[in-house]
Amino acid sequence: MTVSVSEVKPAGRHAAIPTGSLFRRVYTPRTCDALAYSMATYAMPLVVLATTGSASLTGLAFALEWIPRVAAFGFAGALVDRSGAAIVCFIASLARALLVAGAAAVLVVVPPGTAETVTVMALAALTGALTQFSFIANEAVGAIVSRRTDRQAHKVQSALIGIDQTATLIGPALGGALLLTGPTLMLACLSALSFASAALALQTPPTPLRATRRSQPTPGGGLREGWQTLRSLPSLRRLVAGLACSNLTLGLLQSASPILVEDRFGHSAAAAGALWSIAAAATLVAVACCRAGLNRLGLWGVGVISATVAAAACLAVPQAPSYTGYVTLMALVMAADGGLTVVLRTLRSQVIPPAAFGTTLSLTILLLLLPFPLAGILLALTPPPYLDLLIGACALLQALTLLVTFLRLRNDPTLRARTSATQHRA
Repeated sequence: MTVSVSEVKPAGRHAAIPTGSLFRRVYTPRTCDALAYSMATYAMPLVVLATTGSASLTGLAFALEWIPRVAAFGFAGALVDRSGAAIVCFIASLARALLVAGAAAVLVVVPPGTAETVTVMALAALTGALTQFSFIANEAVGAIVSRRTDRQAHKVQSALIGIDQTATLIGPALGGALLLTGPTLMLACLSALSFASAALALQTPPTPLRATRRSQPTPGGGLREGWQTLRSLPSLRRLVAGLACSNLTLGLLQSASPILVEDRFGHSAAAAGALWSIAAAATLVAVACCRAGLNRLGLWGVGVISATVAAAACLAVPQAPSYTGYVTLMALVMAADGGLTVVLRTLRSQVIPPAAFGTTLSLTILLLLLPFPLAGILLALTPPPYLDLLIGACALLQALTLLVTFLRLRNDPTLRARTSATQHRA
């Protein structure tokens, strides 16, 4: 694959090294947007369940939330490359704030029924798309700051991972607690966070702009280039394929958790939100352990352990006897998924050529997100009595896929070489 000079050369003021503290210009905006992201992702299905009381509509809302995110990926990446991350994050956050505030006002005045259902379903879809734009913009800021920070890239990435996981710990619990008084207060909080994220976005460091090509200006061109690069990297290709199949089970558990917690175990929306906060805390511990484990076990060893824990916990979820047991298993699932994420991000940062990093990164994230709307559709089509059977079937598929993936990666020369390099650097 060839990349023209105009595609990788920074343009204008965007070539400047970012000034100001990382805390003010990177970490604070990232924290605010990450909180809004976690509330929009985990609390929106709770809003749908609270307003409609329907398990099928909750699954459909989960699908509607993720389909626009997946569809927006190519366009969002191209827009960030062309216009800069700051303006994209500002517009997306501001639009989300206004949309959520409007929906909160509508829910106050409309009576329960069709209008209320249509409002929350449309809100799930639109917030999903807007959240993806701000997510891509913040990822671009983090990547460029990491590359420009001399010998501190790993510290920047560790801080960003910590921010994201802490937001995942706080956001669902806060959303679930606010839902105890009804959806309006939760949506008002999400709107306020989005307004703050929009204001803070304007102070983030500028990102490099790609010169506009006269030919092939469409976002699809970038995805095609990313696909060409991914095909040339067998170790990354196999790992992404395995984790994409694993994400089908993870997406199903995320979309089904409000139903299981409230209907099967008889707990409130606050308990459903607390579930993800506990899981996020376990993920923080797992990520810290994995970073240390890479020094001794390498990428393959950490990946195998994480995959084994994830598969075993998912297979056990349908047999969870109580809310406590279910929370414990979900914490293990999310912790193991955090370990797999560390392996993926480490390998991805090492093997993707710098000139093709943006397009390949967007494609890998897109492939990993595709199973989430599929999981919502499966939940919407599955009658509640067969939910355990669906979870068990997806968990079995996950276990077989991860087994094949890491067996094929066991003797992969790229993975072995990178593992040795990691151990020598330690």
